[in-house]
Amino acid sequence: MVQKIRKELLNYVLIIVGTGMFGLAYQCIYDQVGLVTGGFTGIAIILRNVTMQTMRNGIPLWLTTSVLNIPVFLFAYIRYGKKFVGKALFGTVMLSVWLYLIPAVNLSGDDYMLAALFGGVFSGAGIGLVLRAGATTGGTDMVASLFHARLRQFSVAQIMQIGDGAIVLAGIYFFGLRPTLYAVVAIFVTTKVSDAVLEGFHNSKAAFIITKEYTAVAGRLMNELERGVTGLSAKGMYTGEDKCVLYCVVSRKEMVRLKDIVHEVDENAFVIVTDAREVLGEGFMVSAV
Repeated sequence: MVQKIRKELLNYVLIIVGTGMFGLAYQCIYDQVGLVTGGFTGIAIILRNVTMQTMRNGIPLWLTTSVLNIPVFLFAYIRYGKKFVGKALFGTVMLSVWLYLIPAVNLSGDDYMLAALFGGVFSGAGIGLVLRAGATTGGTDMVASLFHARLRQFSVAQIMQIGDGAIVLAGIYFFGLRPTLYAVVAIFVTTKVSDAVLEGFHNSKAAFIITKEYTAVAGRLMNELERGVTGLSAKGMYTGEDKCVLYCVVSRKEMVRLKDIVHEVDENAFVIVTDAREVLGEGFMVSAV
């Protein structure tokens, strides 16, 4: 029970930190140079720019995101209940709070490339932390989930891409082509960083080894690298022979030694090397969440 409570508290800390980084990216980077990267925050940037002509500083980002999210969450709560809304409500509220508290300081100095790169890093890391905690920040992902109930032929990701794509294209009309092109760069960086946060930075390597000397190869790998090796039963479809395929996960720096060992035992061995993301267990990292 104590461990479960500690895990939940950690999740809420991740949501607070993640929404803070996300809010920083939009308030101090994207909004300052007019990079519209989709979502309700993208709509908020457009709306603030439009209303600056009639009111001082325009409509603040936190107000627009709050107003847009309220009906979405009310509808989601009425239709699907409290469980569907879950931590997404907390994440959405925290994002609006951060957008209200963070001062609008231009961190990129009107440099579009810096804005795209560092905005992507901050927003990607923020999104990754929020998703890692099992929450969202509402917005178009919540809307996409609601539309998915009616449009089963499309995935939630596809519906999100359509909605966010329309918002990004609207940015061309209000800010011009150049900021929009840099917004695409920011979206790419955001995706890569969020994936890295979700999947882990400690990448390992997995090797499939096909060799007739599987006993000798497995013995040396276990003794010299001190890594576990699993033998998988297989059958060569051309020869019809039964084979034993060795499967072993090692760190990046150990991969060179693994290939040397295999080559020393059997020069004709067939080795397939793939990436292994966030390996958990003995000899590797332990999951914190």
